[in-house]
Amino acid sequence: MNKKFTTSQITLLGLMVAILLLMAYTPLGYLNIGPLAISFNMIPVAISAITMGPVGGAVAGAVFGLTSFGQCIGIGGLSGMGAALFAINPTFAFIQRFLPRLVDGILLGYIFRGVRKKTKNIYVSCAVTGFLSAFLNTLFFMGMLVGLFGNTEYVQGLMGGKNVIVFICTFVGVNAVCEMLSATVVTGAVGAALYKARLLPGLVKKESTAAQA
Repeated sequence: MNKKFTTSQITLLGLMVAILLLMAYTPLGYLNIGPLAISFNMIPVAISAITMGPVGGAVAGAVFGLTSFGQCIGIGGLSGMGAALFAINPTFAFIQRFLPRLVDGILLGYIFRGVRKKTKNIYVSCAVTGFLSAFLNTLFFMGMLVGLFGNTEYVQGLMGGKNVIVFICTFVGVNAVCEMLSATVVTGAVGAALYKARLLPGLVKKESTAAQA
């Protein structure tokens, strides 16, 4: 496996990080609805993972996680839930905000490679990666919320006596669906465009070699 990255890949990663920062510090990245927000920040993470594999996904995921934690203390806007969790336990709040995005980014790099081996359709590969970026982000985020803060008065109040599965589904329902739909469509379209523009050099080189064989 070639672990060297081309200039175009590194440039794309830098662009995705810049987009993440722009989305974090402007209203572009979040649509606030109640205690949660619809986030579109997993899209640059997914594209980074497609472009540079687990390394790119990890870098972009880490940036997303750090900016998300920053909102717990009012950097780039204030998250009501983040502030409440930070007041309860700052360390757990950091873990809950940062770790899911980092792990998600790493996994997406491997997911894209795995799906790409199963299908020759680049749009499908990118769209599946985009869908899973939002799905896993929600799963990990809510899992960490319940796991780290489930016994606190704040989260117990949000749960309102519901069991964990029902709570997660009802709490993130509309948000999760919007995130998954947008991530699927946008990541699929952008990934396919990058491929056609030969900005996914590893894939292009591999398929060109196979065609000549």
